[in-house]
Amino acid sequence: MVNELKNIVLGVSGSIAAHKAIDLASLLAKSDCSVNVILTADAEEFVRPLPFETLTRRPVIRSLYDRSESPVLHVNIADEADLLLIAPATANTIAKLACGIADDPLSCTALALKPDAPILVAPAMNGKMWNHPATQSNVSILRDRGVEFIGPDEGMLSCGYEGVGRFWPIEGISDRALQILKS
Repeated sequence: MVNELKNIVLGVSGSIAAHKAIDLASLLAKSDCSVNVILTADAEEFVRPLPFETLTRRPVIRSLYDRSESPVLHVNIADEADLLLIAPATANTIAKLACGIADDPLSCTALALKPDAPILVAPAMNGKMWNHPATQSNVSILRDRGVEFIGPDEGMLSCGYEGVGRFWPIEGISDRALQILKS
């Protein structure tokens, strides 16, 4: 348990592992964290907002142009964030972060974070994509900026290959996120 209410921004990108992020959001909310979920458009091909909204009791951010709360919601969310957790993170999302591309609510929020706000990334993708030199270069760039990675794990992948690329177990991601918040 975290002693005081902490604000986690949970970015969910378009991986088959996106469905596991629902349980991750639930674990974090049960740990006395305020969880603001951002779904990328690709994530919505795998999961819908309603489970996240039900479990976190917060609206899901899906568009830069959703003005239900604020015309600059991504900036407000970034200002309040104690942690940005991107789980699952695709090769595309990692590349956007490394290059500073800001074309959706998740990448804009990442760029608007306070300089000392920690970022934890849990990749999930095909092993060839994870091991590709471009992805490894992007991971290196982000690590040099202080971004922490958890995973990926090894095992059977959804594409049918065996190898690295599996989403890290959600309990491990949750535990690491809570450790970061306590430090």
